[in-house]
Parts: sequence; structure tokens; C-alpha cells
Amino acid sequence: MAWMTTQKLAIRGKRRRIWGGAFLCWVFLMLVTPKISHSPKHHLYADMRNFLGVPNTLNVITNFPFLVVGVLGFVLCCQGGLFNISLPGEVWGWALFYAGIAGLAFGSAYYHLKPDDSRVTWDTLPLIPCIAIPGLCFVFPPKYTHSRYWLWAGGVYLLSKFEAVADMKIYHANHYIISGHSLEHLCLVMVPVLLSIMLMHRNMKCQRIGAIKECS
Repeated sequence: MAWMTTQKLAIRGKRRRIWGGAFLCWVFLMLVTPKISHSPKHHLYADMRNFLGVPNTLNVITNFPFLVVGVLGFVLCCQGGLFNISLPGEVWGWALFYAGIAGLAFGSAYYHLKPDDSRVTWDTLPLIPCIAIPGLCFVFPPKYTHSRYWLWAGGVYLLSKFEAVADMKIYHANHYIISGHSLEHLCLVMVPVLLSIMLMHRNMKCQRIGAIKECS
């Protein structure tokens, strides 16, 4: 029993070092990475209409769902009970993921109010935990059910990228109602929604002793 307890502590310590090292590397890269200039076309979107004095209105307001999903997910992670998260480290990881989703709402909206090189970082910076946290959870997961939600989320993400590439074509196709880029925002928000549904419904595939034995 004492040996198993020691192994548990060692595994937890290793995971904390991995998370801490990843965070420090991220901070370091953010500080030393030089500013990258983009072509002026990078900041031109199909729909740049102005409603009620808000520049690029639809590209701005379609970020609001990120705030709703991010805040709700963060609260549910911290409260516990609804999400099936078995390890303390997972709680912090998923909480950071949802914080990144909420931050994306502010960063992307800020960028789209005046798209340029000085603001584009705020459009992409919150995406780092949004991508890294689920990625790490997928690489080092407890053995949960409902893994198919990862595939669905990946498919939705690819669909959103297609909408971004076809920004102008989609805008023309629906008679200038909504652009592909705005639809990209609405499609992307379905990724954390799907992962939230996964967290609510998943269960451990089997009971593991001390998190060191493989499921038979």
C-alpha cells in the first residue's frame, strides 16, 4: 500500500512538472517571438459592414457565444459534479481550456473591431490553451468512454477552417447575409460544446488501481 501511495505521488508530481514546463515554455515563446507582419489582405474580410456604429459588426458579435460557453464551462469545472473529471490535474487543465475559450471572445472581438498586425495576436493568443489542453488530455488520458466526441470536434474544426477559406464565396452564396468568417466563429464554438457534452456523459472504462495499471 505504501508503495502504491508513493507511485501515486510520483505520477502526480510528474504531471505537475509537465504542465508547469509547458506553461513556462509558452510564456517564453510569447516573450521572445518577434512580431510577424501580415499582408494587408490578411485583414480584409468579406463582410465588413457597420451596424449601430460597431465596425465589422457580425465578425465581432459572433464571438459572444465563446464567452457564454467559456464562462459556463469554467464554472462547471470549478464546481464539479456535472463534468466527469477524475483527476485534480484534469480539473485545472479543463478550467484553463474554458478560460481560453472565454478569452477568445474578447481577443477576437478586439481584433475584429480594427483588424491589423498590432491586434492580430489577441485573436490567436487565447487559442493556445484551447488547443494545448485538449491535446494533452488526449495524449495522456484516463481511459474514458465517449471518445468519439473528439472525432466530432475535430470534424467541426475542419469545417470551420473550410468556412474561413471560403469566406467570400459563402457570403455571395447566401446573398450577403453572413460571411464564411462569421460562420467560422459560430462553427468553432461547437468544439467546446461537443467536448462539454463529452465531459458530462463519459465514464471510466474500467477501475484502475493507483492509475498505474493498464486496463485488461
